[in-house]
Amino acid sequence: MAEEAEIWKPKFNPWLIAVVVALAAFMEVLDTSIANVALPHIAGNLGASNDESTWVLTSYLVSNAIVLPISGWLANLFGRKRFFLVCIFLFTLSSLLCGAAPSLAILIVFRIIQGVGGGGLQPMAQAILADTFPPQKRGLAFALYGITAIMAPAIGPTLGGWITDNYSWRWIFYINLPVGLLTLFLVLKIVEDPPYLARNKTAGITVDYIGIALLALGVGALQVLLDKGQEDDWFGSRFIVTLVAISAISLVSLVLWELHTKTPIIDLRMYKSFNFAVANLMMFVLGMLFFSSLVMMPQFLQTLMGYTAESAGLVLSGASLIILAEMPITGQLTTKVPVKYIMAFGWLSLAYGMYYSTSSLDLLISFKAASWLRVVQSFGLGFLFVPITFSAYIGIPPEKGNSVSGLVNFMRNIGSSVGTSMVTTLLARRAQFHQSMLSYHATNYDPAFRNQLNGLSRQLLHAGATAPDAQAQAYGRIYQSMQVQSQTLAYIDTFKVLAVAAGIMFLLSFIVRKNDPASGGPSVVE
Repeated sequence: MAEEAEIWKPKFNPWLIAVVVALAAFMEVLDTSIANVALPHIAGNLGASNDESTWVLTSYLVSNAIVLPISGWLANLFGRKRFFLVCIFLFTLSSLLCGAAPSLAILIVFRIIQGVGGGGLQPMAQAILADTFPPQKRGLAFALYGITAIMAPAIGPTLGGWITDNYSWRWIFYINLPVGLLTLFLVLKIVEDPPYLARNKTAGITVDYIGIALLALGVGALQVLLDKGQEDDWFGSRFIVTLVAISAISLVSLVLWELHTKTPIIDLRMYKSFNFAVANLMMFVLGMLFFSSLVMMPQFLQTLMGYTAESAGLVLSGASLIILAEMPITGQLTTKVPVKYIMAFGWLSLAYGMYYSTSSLDLLISFKAASWLRVVQSFGLGFLFVPITFSAYIGIPPEKGNSVSGLVNFMRNIGSSVGTSMVTTLLARRAQFHQSMLSYHATNYDPAFRNQLNGLSRQLLHAGATAPDAQAQAYGRIYQSMQVQSQTLAYIDTFKVLAVAAGIMFLLSFIVRKNDPASGGPSVVE
């Protein structure tokens, strides 16, 4: 079966297939972040509160996360091409319905459907690439896919802000229509299933209803608690505690059930492969670090530096171009250098970038310096996505390719949710800590504080304020300055945590089994 999978070749040019499936994946990844900046507009237009509008994001992420790990099972059940076409159709149709939604409740329902359709696009695109290209060229194919996975989240907020400001929030959904219809037509014409998938499809598959129910409960509860945890004060909220209990019980039960049932929806036995298990862990941490820094930099620039969404997006653009240039190079390197060494270099670069941020981030940073800082932060990313994805397939039979892509993408998506939730919490808690430390010195018994207060009061008096107003405004300005400094220190602390996480992954890279680049990857050198 494995030999036949290697001999089989698609009828159309592999690179044409790669561009088409990558376009579908790009459309889906873009939609995970493009709606973020439009939430205030959606809330205002549909008569909802800002808190209620966040369910537009949460509902999509929940349904998306549930479908991702079972996408391999669904592809075997329906046939990969058929499943891919259904996902594109669902995603495109629901995009139209989201744009036309007359109320928030209806919009959330259509976002759930959109998340279900989107959940199969990334893993199926990756699985199709893995089968379309021979192992020797698989790194280059994954480089193309990596561009969509890394570039789309960076472009999303800027594009979403521009569309919302110049047109309407509804157009962030309508723009999916022409892309979706074109992709649907092209996939129908040029993509085909390899022979081993055709055999699997006719074999018949029993539906694991208990596994599906446990997965939906566990992953759904996990995604909601990660998204709402900081907002509801984590374990101070009965709602969050309930979600933690549901998620933990459901996921533990899911693992036990899937290991003992004869027809699992998730093949957990694949984690017996050391490389596959490590690749999943690394992809989880990569998602966590990538989205953490992607959230932090624009947030720092907009909240503390006064940048507009468009200006903050421009700061990210230089790093995106660097990653775009790195991906093909990394794809070529996988044919010449064992992937463990490429990963080690990527993690080391990422650790340095996060550590460099702790000394370069301040309230006087210029646009040019901020752009350069983002380039340093992101430099290692281009050397990680491709080799980690590549290593996940080492030693895995071709017929398991659909499951590999589903689980790897699931780990990256959960990592991004954990990373976003983690940095939001860290920033809030560390800002409180630093504010309490700085406030110890903000007393009339401290000569430096008293001198600053008196100096500000005199300046305000000269500007025309009365004596009581001058002192009150001086206190207010000092407190505002203290808050800004506390938040800046919180960002520095958070980047230190990210640097440590990347450093641990650097060390872990060296225990990954070394592949033979000349053989294309499936073989392992002990």
